[in-house]
Amino acid sequence: MVGREFGEGVRHAIKQIHLTHRELAEALDWDPAKLSDLVRGKGGVNEADVKQLLGYCRVKPDEVRRLLALFRESRENGYLQIPAQVHTLITQERLANAITVWSMDLIPGRLQTADYMRALVAATARSESIDYEEIIAAKLARRELFHWSRQYVFFVHEQALRLPVGGSDVMKDQLLHMLAMTQRSYIEVRIVPTSIGAHAGLAGSFTLLGYEKFEPVVYLESKNSSLFLEDAAILATYDEVLKLLDLQALDAEHSKELITSILI
Repeated sequence: MVGREFGEGVRHAIKQIHLTHRELAEALDWDPAKLSDLVRGKGGVNEADVKQLLGYCRVKPDEVRRLLALFRESRENGYLQIPAQVHTLITQERLANAITVWSMDLIPGRLQTADYMRALVAATARSESIDYEEIIAAKLARRELFHWSRQYVFFVHEQALRLPVGGSDVMKDQLLHMLAMTQRSYIEVRIVPTSIGAHAGLAGSFTLLGYEKFEPVVYLESKNSSLFLEDAAILATYDEVLKLLDLQALDAEHSKELITSILI
């Protein structure tokens, strides 16, 4: 995932000098395949190669430092970032063609209303160094990603529907918004009922991003950090969780009925 973000930055740098990849490879005395691997965030290059390319493209120092940091991170299986910086997540959501969410305690972020988000901020510990309205605006912008070209499945525990975030009026609007979103053919909401007791998702909430051309990644978010996971063995574990949640959750129609029953 980090490799893809790195590759996007490199492609932008190359675009600024108006050379084809073959022309640039010749100028650097590289095999074209080496440049292709670098742009795609794959192996076969070292940090000195990256510096050579970025120097030739006259990339500004701040961007060089950012891309080198991403290059180093791409050697890791997981990538930590500060939650306020949601731009990486938005980029990955744009690339994804299938997004599956498990949310145990709250309405999933992509389905939250602005009032629900503000109520969450008001109820939790805050930092003066973070612009929460900026975060809310960025999260609301993610609604633009809802499009028929992507399939969304939201597994949500019933307790998230019943937790009175912001009071009755906020929750009523929030649940109505969820029902409205389920009218879109590419959005499915599946509720895991409280009545089943223990369930497969007890370890915590997560998002699985699936791609047409890349391997999937899992996104985890906490209060102070967020993490993208790419390791195949770890991803297999999350796949098993989703398979079990698929068996334990109500189907789409019964899920809508449960949400409606809470509104009445």
